[in-house]
Amino acid sequence: MKSRGPEVLTHARLNKGTAFTPEERDEHGLHGLLPPIISTMDQQLEHALSNVRRNISDIERYIFLSSLHKRNERLYFRLLIEHIEELMPIVYTPTVGEACQEFARIFRETAGFYISLRDKGHIHELLGNWHEDKVRLIVVTDGERILGLGDLGTNGMGIPIGKLALYCACAGIHPEHCMPIVLDVGTENAIFRDDDPMYLGLRQPRVRGKEYDEFIDEFVTAVKHRFPKALLQFEDFATPNAIRLLDKYHDKLLCFNDDIQGTASVALAGLFAATRINGKKLSEMTFMFCGAGSAATGIGHLLTKALEIEGLTTEEARARLTFIDSKGLVTRCRDTLKPHVEVFATHYPPMNFAEAVKTIQPDSLIGATGTPGIFTEEVIGAMGEQKDNPIIFALSNPTSNAECTAEQAYEWTNGKAVFASGSPFGAVHVDGNIRVPGQGNNAYIFPGLGLGAIYGKVTRITDDLLIAAAHTLANNVSQNQIDSGCLYPSLKEIRPVSLKIAVAIAKCAEEHGLTSEPLPKDFEQLLEKEIYFPEY
Repeated sequence: MKSRGPEVLTHARLNKGTAFTPEERDEHGLHGLLPPIISTMDQQLEHALSNVRRNISDIERYIFLSSLHKRNERLYFRLLIEHIEELMPIVYTPTVGEACQEFARIFRETAGFYISLRDKGHIHELLGNWHEDKVRLIVVTDGERILGLGDLGTNGMGIPIGKLALYCACAGIHPEHCMPIVLDVGTENAIFRDDDPMYLGLRQPRVRGKEYDEFIDEFVTAVKHRFPKALLQFEDFATPNAIRLLDKYHDKLLCFNDDIQGTASVALAGLFAATRINGKKLSEMTFMFCGAGSAATGIGHLLTKALEIEGLTTEEARARLTFIDSKGLVTRCRDTLKPHVEVFATHYPPMNFAEAVKTIQPDSLIGATGTPGIFTEEVIGAMGEQKDNPIIFALSNPTSNAECTAEQAYEWTNGKAVFASGSPFGAVHVDGNIRVPGQGNNAYIFPGLGLGAIYGKVTRITDDLLIAAAHTLANNVSQNQIDSGCLYPSLKEIRPVSLKIAVAIAKCAEEHGLTSEPLPKDFEQLLEKEIYFPEY
């Protein structure tokens, strides 16, 4: 029996609002439930965009777009696709950070799936409550390290929702294939847990150790059985768990961690693009990382592999990388270092950040700290004095957590900086020229990676695939963009770029024996036909 009347209008995937034709209104019993005028999708887009713009704050724009998503799925995604430059900062960084902090307060209706400790022992049955059967892509968080904001518990649901919106808009993954999940194991955020009456998660400290591991293992096992063709993306787990879980599960099912691997790939792409400015190979450069968490060391590991491909040994490659943490330069004389950091410990004596920059004189300074302003004038100025084209990446999100601003990077290096950031910065005028800072947003990588993995029937995500994605992204930066100092393509190009990354991922996987069956010769053309494009 076909849906009729209000049932159609309240079904986000079926609803067309005022765009229902007279014949469709007859068929579904909609006469009288809608104004008599028939709108085109273009008219609806104009109306929706004007409503976005009339809101006075980004969080209000976020709330409006979330409501549109729940009301008319096709209109929402078409709006996002056609105005990606304007709207990505609303549906994702930086606004999603504020949305997560306020998530319980702005909660209207559910848009994701919640699994709590109370469901332990029944997670497989619980997954059966999800309204879609053909799930191919899951983004999951436990909310412990949301962007640079810390433990937000179930408020972290905004991240999986936002990521999956970008999968659909930027790569054409079908919405019905997507599932956002929060794992609620408690929170260390005392304000949410003890003082906020609107907080929607378990009001208890985080469970850790054996009980946590058993819970995660049950979840992963349930996903494997309930959705065997799904790619599982771990998102915004705290560093120790992020690294440990990726190591534990990467060979057991198709999964990856975007904070570690997506960040690494997009940063590596920026470095590949930067070689077109400084004229050096990666293997001729040195790199300093400010931060030693999962993002920074993830970049370090992938960069090491890229340097090995250029002919260096593992030891030679690691010698070109140094790391700064809260205690200063990470050195071999430290008594205790976590395994993911220890391999990068340097032979230099202990020194603070500024001393390390002046002593080691790196070609590239990469920030992944979540600490705003840690790239000081002294540090950035030293980079500018030491190098003709100092590469400065301030990758922390949201914008308020960036290690420095684009304007500061250019000003303190007398316009010489090759700059990229995690969140968007506007163009900067430097000595009469316009510099366009590139946004090293993971959205340039993970949508195409997911598209290629799903349709290429990839069995594992490896470093080779991430490097292939990075090369593809870097190769799609135009010379005009390079000339303006921009290391990444325009967001307007993100769908075709994601398609190219997807093809590169699938072909690389096939070459390394990581596909469950051979790719068809016309894989790119077949994939292009599968891509979701919302229309009535």
